[in-house]
Amino acid sequence: MGVYTAFDIIGDIAIIKLPDSSAAKAEDVAGAIMNRHKNVKTVLVQASAVTGDFRLRSLMLVAGENRTCTIHKESGCSFAVDVGSCYFSPRLLHERMRIARLVQPNEVVVNMFAGVGCFSIIIARHTQAEKVFSIDMNLVAVKFMEENIRRNRVYGKVVPLLGDAKATIDARLQRCADRVLMPLPEKAFEYSSCALSALKASGGWVHVHTFEHAVKTVDPTEKVRQKVAETLGALGVDFVVPYVRVVRSTGPNWFQLVADVHVK
Repeated sequence: MGVYTAFDIIGDIAIIKLPDSSAAKAEDVAGAIMNRHKNVKTVLVQASAVTGDFRLRSLMLVAGENRTCTIHKESGCSFAVDVGSCYFSPRLLHERMRIARLVQPNEVVVNMFAGVGCFSIIIARHTQAEKVFSIDMNLVAVKFMEENIRRNRVYGKVVPLLGDAKATIDARLQRCADRVLMPLPEKAFEYSSCALSALKASGGWVHVHTFEHAVKTVDPTEKVRQKVAETLGALGVDFVVPYVRVVRSTGPNWFQLVADVHVK
């Protein structure tokens, strides 16, 4: 089992990442995973990096049933997802619940990069939020989001919106939100001014996800604080950053982090 670097289990599908030198052993790894995790019916190997606006990766069948659709259960919710056509990471489990616990009664939330709706639906199920506007530009992801809204009985509370986050906020979500989620590390700083425009005039919270490189002698959270300060400072915003955390490691000396930003 030492030949693979990582694997994720999404519903009853396991996705493995292998070094090029061990690709020939993929079937052995798949067999070991299926023996250990009896619920796994399909094992796929990631054959490319996560790329593009939709954050997709090429997947190849190694063992089991030839499919990419599954039902993933998390935090009392269930999510239909096609791992071949939609981005989904089970490694954000704790982050999704952490954000939900911060949401106050009657808040309006804007999720700028919602995918199949995990952050949005968990917030709707576990809080007394008034409304969660849930935006994504991937049509397939939005179709699954609509199914998941029905599946989790949050119809009317989570509003699915197909489109680019900036265009959607500019057109219909100006100055409406108490809290904005930006769970797309590649685009968070690029879309900062858009996120701010969605907040109510009285201010609110923005949760900024980002990737950061840091060797062992460097604190990645301080690098993120500096980046937030530079970006929002240039926009003339009055803000504080009370909390930054490492969400997960994404590679050697690379991390995904989130900064909780309070805009006054």
